[in-house]
Amino acid sequence: MYEPIFDASEYAGRLAKVRNAMAERGLDLCLVSSPENIFYLTGLDHWGYFTPHLLIVPAEGELTLVTRAMEAVTIGHQVHNARFVGHSDSESIALKAWDCMREFASPRIGIECWSAGFPDGLGQALRAASAAQWVDFSYVIDDIRLVKSPAELNYMRSAARVSDAMMQAAIDAIGAGVSERHVAAQCSSAMIEAGGTYPGFGPFVRPGSRLGEEHTTWGNGTIKNEDTIFLELSGCVHRYHAPMGRLVHVGGAPQEAQTMAAVAKEAFSAVVQALRPGVLARDVYAEWQGVVDGAGLEHYRRHHCGYLVGIGCAPSWTGGNRVVGLRHDSALVIEEGMTFHILSWLMGTGRGDFFISNTVMLSSAGAEVLSGITMDPIER
Repeated sequence: MYEPIFDASEYAGRLAKVRNAMAERGLDLCLVSSPENIFYLTGLDHWGYFTPHLLIVPAEGELTLVTRAMEAVTIGHQVHNARFVGHSDSESIALKAWDCMREFASPRIGIECWSAGFPDGLGQALRAASAAQWVDFSYVIDDIRLVKSPAELNYMRSAARVSDAMMQAAIDAIGAGVSERHVAAQCSSAMIEAGGTYPGFGPFVRPGSRLGEEHTTWGNGTIKNEDTIFLELSGCVHRYHAPMGRLVHVGGAPQEAQTMAAVAKEAFSAVVQALRPGVLARDVYAEWQGVVDGAGLEHYRRHHCGYLVGIGCAPSWTGGNRVVGLRHDSALVIEEGMTFHILSWLMGTGRGDFFISNTVMLSSAGAEVLSGITMDPIER
């Protein structure tokens, strides 16, 4: 039995914010195509996003969701604030959507040009079907989503509890002679048993020899003594993600890892202390870099020390096809209600390797680390 993820007032408040943004840009309506943004406005959570979805949002009045006709049952169960218009697989979604918008005479329409759900062919077909003025509305709703409501923050906490269960299961499974597949299987089983659902991607399980592959996961390998196993994963509850990462040392952590762990933990703490409303993202990064520099690693730089997280649909947990990072050059203003995947990554320093990451929530009580898994070196 499907239960609504949020109440009607939550969705009404989100829609009001989007319509305010539309009014600021003089838009008569907008076409929302990003899966994360459609979920944000309607609650539609399914695997059907591999084909285009268009949520028609007029300046006032009823929302309309257009996608394949076969999704009618799912949308009927999950979506209660938009009418559904389905198209057959022999029909064009562009023409079907335009049929729903004919009442608007030469309107200004916002489209998410940089959405993964808005392929170029769809854009060309829409433009060919009408004389509307098309305005890029990319990332407007994404930016609204950066600040979460209390109800959303509750789901972030739930996702973090799932992340802890996954991480502990993965750690417990690691040992010399164990296959990477077994670690992944134990992690995934714990995710399901803890109440999580499929995440945007991961879990990532890699030996140190494949560390630099970034977004690959378990393979056919067998863990050996003195291996370092990289774990990065996220629990997911109603599309809300709380990522975390750890290194596991098989047979014991070398002394240089112990030394680097102290630096990574201090730098992580500096970031948490710096996360306050009104602070700029670049100043948060500067606190992380300051600790690293103070440890004699002035040569070491990272592209960011974390990024914002929350709603995520495959193939990522970053919230879409961009990463809103805590970078050295970012002027993003930190606000209460933001949630971050904070990474204190010190790999390839030349003086030892260590890595920790956790989801951190900035609420009215301040910055809070959501994970309960140790940040000390982990040995198996």
